[in-house]
Amino acid sequence: MKANIPFHHVIHYEKPTAVWQLSEYFLEYIPFHHEQLIFCCIGTDRSTGDALGPLVGNQLVQDLTFPFQVLGTLEKPVHALNLLETKAHLESTTPNPFTIAIDACLGDQSSIGSIILKDGPLYPGKAVQKELPPIGDLSIKGVVNVGGFMETAVLQNTRLHVTHTMSHTIARALQLAWQRYVLNQRHTYDNPSHYNKSRQQIGYTNFR
Repeated sequence: MKANIPFHHVIHYEKPTAVWQLSEYFLEYIPFHHEQLIFCCIGTDRSTGDALGPLVGNQLVQDLTFPFQVLGTLEKPVHALNLLETKAHLESTTPNPFTIAIDACLGDQSSIGSIILKDGPLYPGKAVQKELPPIGDLSIKGVVNVGGFMETAVLQNTRLHVTHTMSHTIARALQLAWQRYVLNQRHTYDNPSHYNKSRQQIGYTNFR
């Protein structure tokens, strides 16, 4: 993992190699070795556009091989009404956490479908003019629709297909990055033959 180096990467969720490329970035920047690594998936199931975070959270908690704490699911979402409480509880109970914040956002027409990975926090609620505290040491955002006008209505009328498919891409890439990290720790990538074999073993062709 690279530390203290600003970064900003964008990949469209429909790109055939999106999951693999995102896993490359996640493997590079997410400190999977951190003892208090937390994934905070922000949003609500009451809005199709704003459900990106909870959808990612659901897929991560259902993966029994993914060992990290996940906040924000369809059943227990983290959203505008409980974000302050959630953040305060996290800070009081978890020493020195490293938080990955995941949320939907709005953007230009040309950027819809883009998944953005960048250093630093995200600002949930910004698209709908809500004053919420920044959260995350690293942020993952998915552009689900066009911003600039009637943002709340736009989020509520976003196609669920877009949000769901994008969440699947993010979750699969995180799962793949973790699997690759484990393989790296076992020195599986010590030589090219082991590297290629391990890619087949973890189902590279299925992560698209």
